[in-house]
Amino acid sequence: MIKHVAALAVILAALSATSAYADRLADVKARGFLQCGVTEGVPGFSELSANNDWVGIEVDFCRAIASAVFNDPKAVRFTTTTSADRWQALSSGQIDVLARTSTWTMQRDTQLGVTFVGTLFYDGQAFMVKKDSGATTVHDLDKQTICIEDGTTTELNLADYFAINKLSYTPLSFPGHDETVKAFQDGKCMAYTSDSSGLAADRSKFTDPADYIILPEVISKEPLAVVVAKGDDGWFKVVRWVYYALLDADELGVTQKNIDEMVGSDNPEIKRLLGVSDDDFGTPVGLTKDWAYRVIKGVGNYGEMFDRNVGPNTPLGLQPGLNAIWKDGGIQYAPPIR
Repeated sequence: MIKHVAALAVILAALSATSAYADRLADVKARGFLQCGVTEGVPGFSELSANNDWVGIEVDFCRAIASAVFNDPKAVRFTTTTSADRWQALSSGQIDVLARTSTWTMQRDTQLGVTFVGTLFYDGQAFMVKKDSGATTVHDLDKQTICIEDGTTTELNLADYFAINKLSYTPLSFPGHDETVKAFQDGKCMAYTSDSSGLAADRSKFTDPADYIILPEVISKEPLAVVVAKGDDGWFKVVRWVYYALLDADELGVTQKNIDEMVGSDNPEIKRLLGVSDDDFGTPVGLTKDWAYRVIKGVGNYGEMFDRNVGPNTPLGLQPGLNAIWKDGGIQYAPPIR
């Protein structure tokens, strides 16, 4: 009953906010900065660095939008959101965009008064256990206690997978991420389940990461997407094309380092991307002609964002996999700018 009431509250807030935030781009410009919702502190995705600067792939995406709008990747402020309050923060207008790891599902897309922009990170649900637990596959978790964070897609995925495979388990749920991880570390459950990237991020913060393993099975599709409030098609298109520009630049080999050289390219696709052709794709969406140049100059392309935050040479050590550009074997793909 409580969950139904909470969902109703989000829907009502979305309906009331639609008219109040019908020109989000104008509001953001007038305010002078973007307000962006991110995770509470997940390595590689969003966290405060030792220098007290926000870093992570979610953070970089927020900075990409700020670059497009203000030509300043630092013209953004961050609001940490939980699995429980993220939708309310977005639909009420507290934040302009939600870059927090949020799985794109039909229920969320059609019932929460929000619009999904694009998948920032293709992921899947997995399980982490202590190495000395003896578990090597998910089937070893039969009849065991598993730690779960409330309000996430992991709850239903877990129930479905165990039912299909005729396994049983005891769920141990917590309202917040940090509480869930602590319970797992304290031995209150045999396994902790979440998105595989999140498990890798959590493990990187443990005192002895090598004492924990992530089981090989991935039991779900988790397209972790950027989200905006429903009702402002103009703002949706701004955020969506910032996302596409990051992918297009990656595909075309335009980087933060070589972009000024690429401005002189004879490639018509690069010229259109960087705003140096006769075509103007920025003005129709309320941006400058060189909006995509600003984005890449500010944060780099999608591949650069991935590599510096979660890639093979980071503590998370993730391979691009599905997150590679389509021509490199992944499924990241953007429509052409033309």
